[in-house]
Amino acid sequence: MEINKLLKIGAEKIKGRQYGNPVLEATLLLGKLLKVDRVYIYTHGHEEVPDFIVDKYFEMIDRRRAGYPIQYIIKEREFMGLDFYVEEGVLIPRPDTEILVEYVLEYIDKNYGQQEVEVLDIGIGSGAIGISIAYYRKNARVYGVDISQKALEISNINKERFNLENINIFKSNLFENIDKDKKFHIIASNPPYIPKDHISSLQEEVQYEPVLALDGGKDGLDFYRRIIPESKEYLHPNGLLILEIGYDQGAAVVSIMEEEAFENIEILKDLQGLDRVVLGFKG
Repeated sequence: MEINKLLKIGAEKIKGRQYGNPVLEATLLLGKLLKVDRVYIYTHGHEEVPDFIVDKYFEMIDRRRAGYPIQYIIKEREFMGLDFYVEEGVLIPRPDTEILVEYVLEYIDKNYGQQEVEVLDIGIGSGAIGISIAYYRKNARVYGVDISQKALEISNINKERFNLENINIFKSNLFENIDKDKKFHIIASNPPYIPKDHISSLQEEVQYEPVLALDGGKDGLDFYRRIIPESKEYLHPNGLLILEIGYDQGAAVVSIMEEEAFENIEILKDLQGLDRVVLGFKG
């Protein structure tokens, strides 16, 4: 069957999903199987595709039609210009998280230049935050921790994928396995922040993502109540704590930071103008 016909049938099968882009998704799925990019797909529409690939393609299309995230199907997600390996068991990186990473990169340049800077990523997941910082700032010594063994496996795959030597990934429940004498210039985290009762009502694709990475307790703030006070023991004086938050959690997280005597607290907006990141400095 020709590429053009496959795309048309595939897009037709998966159209109507609230958060989908059927033509793009059909193209990505076929490109993954053929090991070619989108330009090739668009410029070789009359090329015949072998039957065994056609069968695999329609298997993928059926999974996507059932609501399975396309990122898990193709095992990839672009973030900060990097193609991260992802699979079921880690949170799929979101574009809004790039706001946090971009702030950290600019902060390093402005305050440390080429000096070595030590960064902790709590809940590293696929590595989106920590690995992006390590990739773009070679003077950063990054430590990434997670309680999930699957997250550790996947973030290490991405560490190897990008050939990084300036990041150390290990298992820890928040600060539990971090040396008590260790100090960081920056602590960053995208912790679970969805209120427990809201998880079942999230869009269908999110239901496939790990509850461990979503469940922030009754009001979604459990991890902020732990990370913010504990981080003070691990930050250098005037060290930066930067956290992703839910769109309606800005005031609550700012309040926790104020209670813990953080200074120069700031909220960063996401691409839709909603609260997305809270940051502050150890007093």
